Amino acid sequence: MGKYIIKKLIRLIITLIITSFVIFLIFELVPGDPVLDKLGTRATPELVESLRIQYGLDQPFIVRYLKFVGGIFTLDFGTSYSYGVPVSSLLKEKLVINFFLSLLALFFVVVISFPLGIYVAKHTGGISDKIISPLNQASMSIPSFVLGLLITFFFGIVLKWFKPGGYVSYNANFGKFLYFLIFPAFALAIPKIAMCIRLLKGNILEEATKDYALTAYARGNNTTGLLYRHVLKNAIMPTITFIGMIAADMICSGIVIEQVFSIPGLGQMLINSISTRDFPVVEAEVMMIALFIMLISFITDIIHVCLDPRVRI
Repeated sequence: MGKYIIKKLIRLIITLIITSFVIFLIFELVPGDPVLDKLGTRATPELVESLRIQYGLDQPFIVRYLKFVGGIFTLDFGTSYSYGVPVSSLLKEKLVINFFLSLLALFFVVVISFPLGIYVAKHTGGISDKIISPLNQASMSIPSFVLGLLITFFFGIVLKWFKPGGYVSYNANFGKFLYFLIFPAFALAIPKIAMCIRLLKGNILEEATKDYALTAYARGNNTTGLLYRHVLKNAIMPTITFIGMIAADMICSGIVIEQVFSIPGLGQMLINSISTRDFPVVEAEVMMIALFIMLISFITDIIHVCLDPRVRI
């Protein structure tokens, strides 16, 4: 177990270094000059040179890249060109918002899709299956931002359960902050819930036809005992992999949902920073998103090996 985790950690670090280099190189090759954009008509050779030195843009590429890599481990990504404050202070609040948004959405996916997926598989062909399956198909086909608009209209405008655009900072009131995030998180989770239900149902039905399941049933296990003692453990493995994938996808999909619910998260700052060529902010955001995806993949691998030791091989 320990060797497996160390091996995965080494791969994580190597992937992190390669990803950081690609991200830094891409923004190095992007046309345009952030110094000239900031100075505008005030640009003179003296001011341009002074600002380049201030931003560290006069240094060689490799020196600036090594500083960027060091910033990943120390959470020091330099100073924002637009705001004139450390990038880490700008990211702090945004990351908290997106973390709780993704966490709530993932919570909804797990607590809804697992029981429903098992129930539908157990009663396949029944009335519940015939009702849930079409709803499932419809939920998968509707984009999250459309669901966000529908939720805003129905729960916000019609039922008045929340105030559209009435985001409350977690610093002001943490309870109201979480309550407001429930609605965008649910919009983000609905298509993923539908996908998980379908995947889990298919896996359970497939595992139930295999020899080990038929043998267990012939030895006297009833349907419920067969499902929970034998089939579910094997059927749940691909679903956990899928949940790891959608957890990584949620932080990217959440950027779109932010616009629908007027949440001041990573998405708004990313769009503003790209338009103003605030490269330290953009690079830090993209790197944090990539790091989040890598960590989710790492955690998924660890869960796999805990559930099935054969994965180590």
